[in-house]
Amino acid sequence: MSLDLPLVFAALMGLAILMYVVLDGYDLGVGMLMPAADEREQDVMVASIGPFWDANETWLVLGVGILLVAFPAAHGLVLGALYLPVAAMLVGLMLRGVAFEFRVKAEGWHRGLWNWLFWFGSFLASFAQGLMLGRYVTGFHPGFGYYLFAMLVGASLCGGYVLLGATWLILKTEGELQKKALAWARWGLLWVALGVALVSLATPLVSHTVQAKWFDFPRTLALMLLPLATLAAGWMVWGATGRLKRGEREFDWMPLAATVAIFTLAFAGLAYSLFPYVVIDRMTIREAAAHPSALKFMLVGVAIVFPFLIGYTVFAYRVFRGKARAGMYE
Repeated sequence: MSLDLPLVFAALMGLAILMYVVLDGYDLGVGMLMPAADEREQDVMVASIGPFWDANETWLVLGVGILLVAFPAAHGLVLGALYLPVAAMLVGLMLRGVAFEFRVKAEGWHRGLWNWLFWFGSFLASFAQGLMLGRYVTGFHPGFGYYLFAMLVGASLCGGYVLLGATWLILKTEGELQKKALAWARWGLLWVALGVALVSLATPLVSHTVQAKWFDFPRTLALMLLPLATLAAGWMVWGATGRLKRGEREFDWMPLAATVAIFTLAFAGLAYSLFPYVVIDRMTIREAAAHPSALKFMLVGVAIVFPFLIGYTVFAYRVFRGKARAGMYE
């Protein structure tokens, strides 16, 4: 039996994007939390993401690369429609990179300036990614309501990244900073809950295709498992942070694991809502796919790159496991 290559590449692209959102999401979240910490705590926060943040962005390159080579027709349509938010995201990521390196050498008020620029770059990249997602879900339709929906998704994704960043800091820090991270995680969870609720209510209103899939009985009954599982994961975050506040330190991994589960479940719901489209209402996966012979050739390269990236990611996180200390990445 031959492989359904367009479906395989769509799944690989989705996996790469999910990996990026989870892995780069927490360091974007840490960047957005920087102003809420003092100078010593900021050094620890930077040290917690220092060994990982460059490699995390590799998953974005892989995801966009698969879109380009496997779905060239969709690549032109998507990036053409998202020109401005893509440019804003790249500016934010570049600003983060510059600020990350310069803050280590800066002194006095210059160091504070680079910290604020690191925060701004993190926020700009996060909000731009949310805008892109919001526009993508609506099929790039013009209109004030569609743009307002995209801004709502942008704000919600910022909250999601803050939650990821806070739960990462719970795992990687201790003492007063960990106590602050516990409070940030709870606020982030409330932010995410409100954002998910509003986006879930608005999505059927801006996309009739999604509306039809969500309310197609009896599949709706099976689909209800996703929000129920998401609620359970959210409750795990809340419960684990409560246990940690009471001094039960063995649960410091649980808030991050539950937050990753929330993102994975949300991504599964998005994939269900969009399938079989690569651009909703405009282009299906098979319509956008490259020639089968080209896909077969590219599958060899992807089969080499994917295990390498996964292996390196596992290796890096294993080597740099444990609590972060100020100055360990300078």
